[in-house]
Amino acid sequence: MTDSLGFRLRLGIIAPSTNTSVQPEMDDMRPYGVTNHFGRLYIPDEPIRDDADFNRLMDNIRASMDEAARVVMTCQPDRLVLGMSSETFWDGVEGSKKLMARMKEISGGKPVTSGADAVNAALACYGDIKRIAVITPYQPVGDAQVLRFFAECGYEVVALEGLKCSSPVNIAHVSEKQLRDTMIRLNDPSVEAIVQVGTNLAAARLAGIAEFWLDKPVIAINTAIYWHALRDSGITDRVQGFGSLLLEH
Repeated sequence: MTDSLGFRLRLGIIAPSTNTSVQPEMDDMRPYGVTNHFGRLYIPDEPIRDDADFNRLMDNIRASMDEAARVVMTCQPDRLVLGMSSETFWDGVEGSKKLMARMKEISGGKPVTSGADAVNAALACYGDIKRIAVITPYQPVGDAQVLRFFAECGYEVVALEGLKCSSPVNIAHVSEKQLRDTMIRLNDPSVEAIVQVGTNLAAARLAGIAEFWLDKPVIAINTAIYWHALRDSGITDRVQGFGSLLLEH
């Protein structure tokens, strides 16, 4: 028997309970016959004023992440998708590999998509890109983890701006205008691609628009995650409205 709605692909996606961007953005990208099944990992919406607060946020994520993955897997999806990004960059490439191994064990061997791996795979679609600029919603301790991961993958981060959002919920309150202005500040001729991380930053639509006036790849992490989940599952549909990654690759 085949699922009547998700007859091509069922994705089990976990995201923090405070995240209001990843689900609507990924639902907008969903091809016919693909279904998204969201599970939430509980975190409180506590203030984030400094590195100590950000580390507390990460502890909250880690305390709930495994159980959220176990719960969402009970609907028997074809793939587990990690709809958060900070933990997937933590402790560099080795930390990412350990996380993926743990999630694959929880998924019962089903494939897993993570933000860090998805962005790395997305960048590879555009040729020999080495110099990137990065936007995050994080505090400096989180930015350092993103820098470490990209450096270990062979990229030079020419510029990075951490927006230091004041709480998990407030990440979603960053406007497209703010993100546009940040892209403009980070962009220069030496930057070969711009990457946005932080799945509660709603940047998927803007990234597609920005590619036209920046004339270079602009990769929003929610787009990269969903693209990877589709393509690695054999779904090749071209999806309009979110930039070149989903439309051309």
